Amino acid sequence: MMDIQRSPDLQQSHGLRLNTLIRLRWLAIVGQSATIIAVAYGLDFPLPVSLCFALLAASAWLNLFLAFRFPAAHRLKPLAAMGILVFDSLQLAGLLYMTGGLTNPFSLLMSVPVIISATSLPIRFTAFLGTLVMVLATVLVFFHLPLPWYEGVQLLMPFVYVAGMWMAVFSSIAFTAIYAFRVAQEARLLANALAATELVLQREQHLSALDGLAAAAAHELGTPLATITLVAREMEKALGDDPRYRDDVTLLRSQVDRCREILKRLTSLSSAGEEHLARLPLTSLVEEVTAPHRDFGIAIRLKADESIGPEPVGRRNPGVLYGLGNLVENAVDFAREVVTVRWSWNEDQVTFTVVDDGPGFTPEILDRIGEPYMSTRSGAEKGGGGLGLGLFIAKTLLERSGAALEFRNSGGLGEGAVVRIAWPRAAFVNPEATADTMFDIA
Repeated sequence: MMDIQRSPDLQQSHGLRLNTLIRLRWLAIVGQSATIIAVAYGLDFPLPVSLCFALLAASAWLNLFLAFRFPAAHRLKPLAAMGILVFDSLQLAGLLYMTGGLTNPFSLLMSVPVIISATSLPIRFTAFLGTLVMVLATVLVFFHLPLPWYEGVQLLMPFVYVAGMWMAVFSSIAFTAIYAFRVAQEARLLANALAATELVLQREQHLSALDGLAAAAAHELGTPLATITLVAREMEKALGDDPRYRDDVTLLRSQVDRCREILKRLTSLSSAGEEHLARLPLTSLVEEVTAPHRDFGIAIRLKADESIGPEPVGRRNPGVLYGLGNLVENAVDFAREVVTVRWSWNEDQVTFTVVDDGPGFTPEILDRIGEPYMSTRSGAEKGGGGLGLGLFIAKTLLERSGAALEFRNSGGLGEGAVVRIAWPRAAFVNPEATADTMFDIA
């Protein structure tokens, strides 16, 4: 498994949540609709209402598509988030084109998508979006429909005013986006530092416990091994060259010497780099995360699926052990009779799947799974643990290791919830990314 020691990419470690963009867009749609209605029917200004509402309808359609296509807790990849923000910028530019261009006082809102990008996306994406918005603002200086005004009266703005609005948009994007970027970056630095500190402390505590156990074992076993060595020597002297026992006594002496060498290695565990304990084959990982949950009246079946190539051997990571163990524990809590744990590996990926025969996930839970402080699976026959903070922590730790998690209900007979965890194998075999990979090939 993976040993997280290196700082992650600060720009990509926190994906923008899709639900955040959806809610912001609904707020924008409501505000834009209210403004259009107030201007067209309250103030009775001439306005292309149909075209304006056509743009609002396109924005609303995109919101509905994303809301039905992805779960609420879905986190966008940087490129996808930038694509949505580009759409918002183009939609707002279209509204401004039909309502006076940069002479419209609402043109300052063009900086909002860039500010959102600055808080959550890589700086190159923010720079591209900022450049696009400024190009759109420049076009709106020269090409736009008249600013809505009283019937029969044309309101002409001096070019100096329009240039000032252009500078206001540019200044708002430059200074506000940079400020938001710096604040968000400091928050990410602090969060990553706290996470790294927690994992380092956990690892050191684990190693300290192993060192103490090894020293105690060496001390307790030293005396009986010395006694066995002494008796073996006396037997060797007493029997001499007796062919009936010579080989047995020699074997006994060699095995005693081997035990003493093992004890020496245990006493120098920390200085030797604990490599033999730090590495864990995939099958040993499966056994380690399932063993603590076998005594709760639920059968745990282990099933090896497709296995192509050598078995992956990874580094022991308490975070990943906790995450997988939490998923198995949750399946045991809600299962009726049996939990099935499957694993596989091939040239592309390594997978770990947990299937229970419980009631499965309800639609409202499945849509929000992975969020903290949410309710448990309804319809469970037992009052087991919930799908709240524990699952949120497990999901976060596994995703930090590079895994992708899939939660769904099984269509198989007698099967309920299915949780599938997959790591890309390409990262496992990269020797330069040992600190960032879950496994590497032994």
